Amino acid sequence: MEAIQVQGAPNLYRCHKGALNELKQLVINEGWKKGLLVHGNASWTVSAPFIQSLNLPLVATQYHGECTREEVARIVALALEAGVDYILGVGGGKIIDLVKATADCLQQPFLLVPTLASNCAPWTPLSVFYDQEGRFTDYEVFSRNAFMVAIEPELIMNSPAPFLRAGIGDTLAKWYEADVLVKQLEHKPIPVNVAAHAARLCHDVLLEHGAQAIQDHAEQKITRSFIQTVETIIMVGGMVGGFGERYGRIAGAHSIHNGLTVLPETHDKLHGDKVAYGILVQLALENRFDEIEKLLPYYHQLALPTCLKDLGVVVDQQNLVFEQVAKAATKVTESIHFMERSTEEAVAHAMKQLDTWIMSKQIQDVIE
Repeated sequence: MEAIQVQGAPNLYRCHKGALNELKQLVINEGWKKGLLVHGNASWTVSAPFIQSLNLPLVATQYHGECTREEVARIVALALEAGVDYILGVGGGKIIDLVKATADCLQQPFLLVPTLASNCAPWTPLSVFYDQEGRFTDYEVFSRNAFMVAIEPELIMNSPAPFLRAGIGDTLAKWYEADVLVKQLEHKPIPVNVAAHAARLCHDVLLEHGAQAIQDHAEQKITRSFIQTVETIIMVGGMVGGFGERYGRIAGAHSIHNGLTVLPETHDKLHGDKVAYGILVQLALENRFDEIEKLLPYYHQLALPTCLKDLGVVVDQQNLVFEQVAKAATKVTESIHFMERSTEEAVAHAMKQLDTWIMSKQIQDVIE
């Protein structure tokens, strides 16, 4: 097998109250004079007081809603015009991906302050790109990780609850996707073993603490379960790909997510919700309905989607929607081809099977 390239972690990581003060001290210690701040809209109303209180020399720009190549070019031009020497990203996954891509173009250090625990974007050295309509195009892996990731728990606590749920769904996929990749290996290199253990930890911690973390979030309590869930989503989830490389990144669940982006009605659905549905399709593709059975109570407890209807997709009588998603999910570049079964026909069949199986379970529950 090919050698594994390990990019296991950011240079520095902090997750505690006051972590942003350490970020400020880092900027001072490194002698950086001016930063470009990239932020969002809704998240900025919450995070602005935290960032402004640092009194760092910053030139700010609000992102335009998608992580596109065009948006990266715009931000790069701003950075060059302003003469900055580092990039600071404050926001969710798309903002963070834009910052990573911008910093790579400029070959400058970047610092990340996530305002959501919705995926492992702050930890991983890659960006996912979309077109202007929100359809997935490709992803790119960079040669450097963040110089620092600083998590202020209060910022995550102030984020909308659906993002935490979606983060759990996205991170739960780490186990199912890594497992299907790693078990193909007769001899596992040490980095892959680290990735596999991290993936299992994602599964175990989230099943134990995820529901409680959502409850704690609703009650605005920063608890052990809340912190464990946040760190599992961002840090442990990121370690899976950071150590396992292609054996720890993505397989079937994320390909299904990518396939779903061709349906306009899914564009307002969160990434992690679509990935959570993708887990079930991947398991159906593996004919592991016993595992789906085990997950269903957890999915219902967290209100994760179990069928296309839960994602706002109407299945027509001709079942064309299954074929649409399957065709996009099985493009030649998609990670689903790391699995044993990955043809367009097999994926469409698995989606139909899942929908029929879920519907029968719902009918059975009503009868009982």
